[in-house]
Amino acid sequence: MNLSFFDQFSSPCLLGIPLILPSLLLPALLLPSPGNRWINNRLSTIQLWFTHLITKQLMTPLNKAGHKWALLLTSLILMLLSINLLGLLPYTFTPTTQLSMNMALALPLWLATLLTGLRNQPSASLGHLLPEGTPTPLIPALIMIETTSLLIRPLALGVRLTANLTAGHLLIQLISTATIALLPMMPSISALTALILFLLT
Repeated sequence: MNLSFFDQFSSPCLLGIPLILPSLLLPALLLPSPGNRWINNRLSTIQLWFTHLITKQLMTPLNKAGHKWALLLTSLILMLLSINLLGLLPYTFTPTTQLSMNMALALPLWLATLLTGLRNQPSASLGHLLPEGTPTPLIPALIMIETTSLLIRPLALGVRLTANLTAGHLLIQLISTATIALLPMMPSISALTALILFLLT
């Protein structure tokens, strides 16, 4: 019984082919066909407006030197948005509920952030390892604690994100199972549970 609750997080297959692969190809159908004009149709206009909106939201707080990350960050946001929306389609699943995908995104981005900070502002980056006003006897211990905290951050955040995404799906499935199980015995309690399920959904 418990295994069936976690079956929703495995990729459905048809003839041995994971159905997430055809669904990941679906956004390619939305790509506009090349033409001799900047904007060919309404779909191109919406895509350009949405990309511009995301880029503006990401880059407004940053200085001009940080704008070189615009393409990477906008592509990352659009990829995460599309795969999370694809998880709403039937016979697919959301890849971000898998720890492997979250860790595959977290580790390179964390390492790039760390190395960029060490290269551009080494004293400020290393200064985070020792809080200001620390007593002298505690300095070695605090440096070790802060270094461990820095190194374990992508693992901790990846596990937390995966657990949060998984918990929502599990809670919805548990409440829906309780609603169906209570229907023949206590219809009023089942209706209340269905209302809670509706609100949660």
